[in-house]
Amino acid sequence: MTPKTKNIAIVCNYTLQPDRIGGMDRFYIAFDKEVKEKGYHTNWFFSKYEAFEFYKELNIHTDNKSSVERFFMKHCEQNDIRYDIVITHFTELCTPFYKWVKQKHKGYIVAVDHNPRPLNGFPIKKRMKNWIKGLFYSKYIDQFIAVSEYTKKHILNDYGHFLASRVPVVRNGIACHVFKKRTTDQSNKFIVASHLRPSKGIQDLIKAVSMLSEEVKKEIHIDIYGEGSYEDELKELSMSLNLDDCIHFKGSSPLLSELFCNYNFMLQPTYMECFSLSILESLSANVPVVTTQVGGNLEVITHSENGYIYPAGNIEDLAEIINNIVLKKYVIKQDVSKLVEEQYYLDKMVKDHINLLPCT
Repeated sequence: MTPKTKNIAIVCNYTLQPDRIGGMDRFYIAFDKEVKEKGYHTNWFFSKYEAFEFYKELNIHTDNKSSVERFFMKHCEQNDIRYDIVITHFTELCTPFYKWVKQKHKGYIVAVDHNPRPLNGFPIKKRMKNWIKGLFYSKYIDQFIAVSEYTKKHILNDYGHFLASRVPVVRNGIACHVFKKRTTDQSNKFIVASHLRPSKGIQDLIKAVSMLSEEVKKEIHIDIYGEGSYEDELKELSMSLNLDDCIHFKGSSPLLSELFCNYNFMLQPTYMECFSLSILESLSANVPVVTTQVGGNLEVITHSENGYIYPAGNIEDLAEIINNIVLKKYVIKQDVSKLVEEQYYLDKMVKDHINLLPCT
């Protein structure tokens, strides 16, 4: 059946970078291709973008200056454009922006929530503000999409449990075939793939490594891939603790899909997460994950089966896990990629998103 609605705007508070091609980038490409095949016309709006080959098939708009919401509004006004469907990613929920979109376009609005919450949720003052915003502005959003059960719980806690019927869970998925699988033991090599900001907890990892015996330190090799505002502080901390021989900052890399297989474990000491694409990518490469209990991590990682879980912020527990891995007290021999291949693959994610649109 040819869909009645034709024009889709996808508004993403997300920066496109040629040196950071990850799960969401591949989702955007696959989603665009699929909806075009169904007869839709798509326009994409991103926070920042300088043209590069990977995104050549997308019709992308950006001004690299103002917020993506403000730019989208300005673009629509200046060009007198109307959209049948407007989808948002990584934007703040239940704001006046959604009221403007509904009144301007009279279309179907979908808000995908990828936004992590603080470890213990928002403080009561913030929750009260969100609850009021939910009362005023949630009526302009036809469908929220939560990327994990954790996310759904927090949408309802933050904006109101009356939204329950409008918050389906659609978990992230990845293009499993692009990840080269680990097939041999990589002798105590660990990878970190993360933005470098305090909420990712990499300072905890550095402190945990400093607690290990000198004999164990000599055995481990940790490569940290990523960039961010906290990079200089992390490098200074590592240097001050004399860890330069075992912790290496590698910057961003577009080749992570080929690099994961060179490591025995991924370390993710995060304080905030919704549903981690990095975890899926690591598992897809048959690399188990050491991570915290936050967000949707427990929906994917089972302790001692495809990784190890510890309480966020517990440096001693993290140090003990790393120590036990190095001493071979903790060993995971099974292929940990099967879960991702069976449940968290990209085609399923795309299909699940499209099935929630009207007239598909």
